Amino acid sequence: MSVVTGARVDDGFGQHTRVDEAPMRRQVELPEALEATRDCFATSHLKEISYYVGGPEDGQPLVLLHSINAAPSAFEMKPLYDHYCTTRRVYVPELPGFGFSDRSDRPYSPELYANAINAFLTNVVQKPADVIAFSLSSEFAARAALSASERFLSLSLLSPTGFSARKLPSGGVGRAMHGVFTLPGLGQGLYRLLTKRASIRYFLQRSYVGKPPEAMVEYAYATSHQVDARHAPYRFLAGQLFSREATETLYAKLQVPVLVLYDRDANVGFDLLPALVASHPNWTAVRIEPTLGIPHWERTADCVAALDAFWAKQD
Repeated sequence: MSVVTGARVDDGFGQHTRVDEAPMRRQVELPEALEATRDCFATSHLKEISYYVGGPEDGQPLVLLHSINAAPSAFEMKPLYDHYCTTRRVYVPELPGFGFSDRSDRPYSPELYANAINAFLTNVVQKPADVIAFSLSSEFAARAALSASERFLSLSLLSPTGFSARKLPSGGVGRAMHGVFTLPGLGQGLYRLLTKRASIRYFLQRSYVGKPPEAMVEYAYATSHQVDARHAPYRFLAGQLFSREATETLYAKLQVPVLVLYDRDANVGFDLLPALVASHPNWTAVRIEPTLGIPHWERTADCVAALDAFWAKQD
């Protein structure tokens, strides 16, 4: 493991900051999520962002974005990292509020995550990349691609959110829910309940046809028991990280080639996906069956085959 200290980077706003990363205080030991080098960079707006990188330095860049929930991490992208790091330069950033990245109490938002993705592509990857995003991070990646499409060779979405016909709660409801979650004692108690091993195992089982790997349960438990781990999940639980009408406002406007890998999902729907794919020639959708929301773990070979065919078509 290596960690950058004293680095100066461009944050996309014409400002710079200096990284002097102090060791993170921990409640539970957090191991490395991947067998890769771990570095970090920071900007004045985004604070420290940790990331893993591996594979041949001259390999074509591939960026993997983990999901957003109560206990996400770069570990979620391990099957794809392990496969592609033998031939490609693979980057796996830990989004703000998660992993070894800064977890401070601040206004986490879709805009913040999109800015983090573009800052990462600009400062770390430094050349156009194929990007794979998982679940809610699909919306952030789409938002990032709309503002800086030149940084994306393609965008692949694993079981993406934003295609359900159900309407999101109003902004007022989300703010009220966040206020409840942050009440002294109540929110912390709820978060502790959601991040017990039994709870993690229950929610993973809902997204797994078979039995979820125990290593996934254990890493989710460890990463959710770091100091300040609850702040970003509070925003997620309050619905404040979802984009309203994402199909129309984000996905339908994308010009880059897009691949969707999906099947069934216990948490999201894909009602609006077929019509979008039918009306947008830059979109492709492949059903990975049978899966329930984590296709790249249960059907890794099928996902790799679909990704490789998609990229070959772009070439």
